[in-house]
Amino acid sequence: MISEGLEAFLEYITVIKSLSSKTVEAYRHDLSEIERLTSASLLKLDVATIFKVLSTIENKRTLNRKLSAINSFLDFCHRAQFDPKLVKFSLAKLPNTLPKYLPFESIIHSLEGIDRGEWLGLRDYALILFLYATGTRISECLAAEEGDIEGEWLRVRHGKGERERYVPIAQIALKALRLYQEASPFRKQTLWLNYRGEPLSRISAFKITQKYCGVSPHALRHSYATGLILGGADLRVVQELLGHASLLTTQIYTHIQKQNLQQTVLECHPMATSPF
Repeated sequence: MISEGLEAFLEYITVIKSLSSKTVEAYRHDLSEIERLTSASLLKLDVATIFKVLSTIENKRTLNRKLSAINSFLDFCHRAQFDPKLVKFSLAKLPNTLPKYLPFESIIHSLEGIDRGEWLGLRDYALILFLYATGTRISECLAAEEGDIEGEWLRVRHGKGERERYVPIAQIALKALRLYQEASPFRKQTLWLNYRGEPLSRISAFKITQKYCGVSPHALRHSYATGLILGGADLRVVQELLGHASLLTTQIYTHIQKQNLQQTVLECHPMATSPF
């Protein structure tokens, strides 16, 4: 059971802000968990109580997500002229590290371990190539249907914030997808199916990429972005392809861009090897 204040906030971000159902559910989960742990409404909580609850969270990204949810709730309270006892929180500082990624050669080598003699193996092979070729989030990938493939393009209809975008698909990934579909005993609009012909779950997709590549599906998305940056792609192009609402999100890749430029100078500029 959630408080009236939280219920009003969820209605506000659903109706007025038009946030996606997944985002609303994420806010509901984080904020209702705080109310449950404190046995009190967010409107009645003070800073000391909140700190006591959040101090048990070791993962800084998880902590920041909950702090961000609280701050969004407080912004709503000020607009609605509620009078909470809380004040806005500063987020925890995160280390400036790039998420794990794999080079193209490593991914191709991993694919050699897949038995493509039966349709499930063809599916696993196609799924990994598809994730790396499109850079889609796993939720976007699993939501894709046959009608979303338009020539050599994928129409992403279920992006974060319900933003639609188009991304090109490499021929090798398209060919693998068609071979998997031809071998599959099921004929359905949903692209990715399990052995029963039902939509593939996120857990199953994670197991597939972990089994063959040793990483999560999200790491393949980062591998896609990193490959583009190292190839010389503009940061704003990468932002569009990844479906990031803000360039700030894409800027986690800027230090790769700088490293690549530095390496190019060291290898090509005559002063780099000058003895003076």
